[in-house]
Amino acid sequence: AEFEARLAGIEAVLQNQDNREHDLLDSDDYYQFHGGMSAAVELARGAPVALYHGDHSDPAAPRVRTLREEIGRVIRSRVVNPKWISGARRHGYKGAAEMAATVDFLFGYGATTGVIEDYQYALVADAYLLDPDNRSFLAEHNPSVLREMIARMLEAIQRGLWRDPGAQREALESLLLDAEEGVA
Repeated sequence: AEFEARLAGIEAVLQNQDNREHDLLDSDDYYQFHGGMSAAVELARGAPVALYHGDHSDPAAPRVRTLREEIGRVIRSRVVNPKWISGARRHGYKGAAEMAATVDFLFGYGATTGVIEDYQYALVADAYLLDPDNRSFLAEHNPSVLREMIARMLEAIQRGLWRDPGAQREALESLLLDAEEGVA
């Protein structure tokens, strides 16, 4: 009861990060803490809590952004960045696994915090799954993660995390059928 009362009194959840070697979407530690804590606080409070990310990579100039802003930065700068995608492809099987992990962590943040916007799911689906070159790379180097990524994006739709996928839903459903048949 005391712990629940403490959680109910929290007004903001802040995740500090002291380096730029990792970002919020390449480790599950971030959404497990940030998302888990925000979900617990929201349940105890009965209302959403403010979510922030503290960037302390430059100790002389720390920056605090909303979680929504930081996730947007990560998606633009790494997740859908063609240079990062190209670099990941050079690592074959492991590069494909890194893309799949990114999709899982994006989903985790969406499920626990609700900060992932529809257009962000769409950007990731376009870059990783609907782009024919990247899809071919995934099918060749790690076909199991191709299926997992498609299924995870469809699960985001099913759970209402990705509210308006438009034509991408049908495209992903078709890709899943092809991937399951080994046609991808």
